[in-house]
Amino acid sequence: FAYSASHDLQEPLRKIGFFVDRLMSALGPNQTEATKQITNKIMHTTGRMRTLIDDLLAFSRVGRAEIQKTTVNLEQVVKEALSEVRQETDGRNIVWRMSALPNVRGDRSLLRLALVNLIANAIKFTGTRPQAEIEIGADAKEAEIVVFIRDNGVGFDMKYVNKLFGVFQRLHRTEEFEGTGIGLATVQRVIYRHGGRVWAEGVLDRGATFYFTVPKL
Repeated sequence: FAYSASHDLQEPLRKIGFFVDRLMSALGPNQTEATKQITNKIMHTTGRMRTLIDDLLAFSRVGRAEIQKTTVNLEQVVKEALSEVRQETDGRNIVWRMSALPNVRGDRSLLRLALVNLIANAIKFTGTRPQAEIEIGADAKEAEIVVFIRDNGVGFDMKYVNKLFGVFQRLHRTEEFEGTGIGLATVQRVIYRHGGRVWAEGVLDRGATFYFTVPKL
């Protein structure tokens, strides 16, 4: 359903963009300040809708992708995930703490996707801190590895914890923190496909910790 709906939503967005371009060309130098503001709002809104569709498609693909389980060097995957979100840390004062991470059994690309989402989340929600602190680590249990990403960001009220991993569920307004509300749902789907669990703990204005489990080798 998500896959079909996302594709069907692409066409009207393309048409909106086309007609806005036609309108701006027709007005030419006669555009008023009010006209420019309106057309800019239209383009910004359609851009946000495209992002929502892209994330929904990514979420759909996670559910349909064939799992390719191999031995995964979790430490290397975290480094790759950090490299992918590096641009979001420009100009930020972030203290990173990373303990030794074990090898696990799983799909490398899907686990990388989950880690990118969780690390990006930690970066985003520590954005209001003069010094962000983000810790990435793992604990070995009897039959599984528990991976965690901890931050000192804005946190959340635990009474809303069940909303965190729902599609389009957000605990903060878009004006406060950008996002589509699909990232954590994608993380949950990735981990569930590995037979693992995912959960979170947080305190409002005192940070949050996200956990997931993956099978041991």
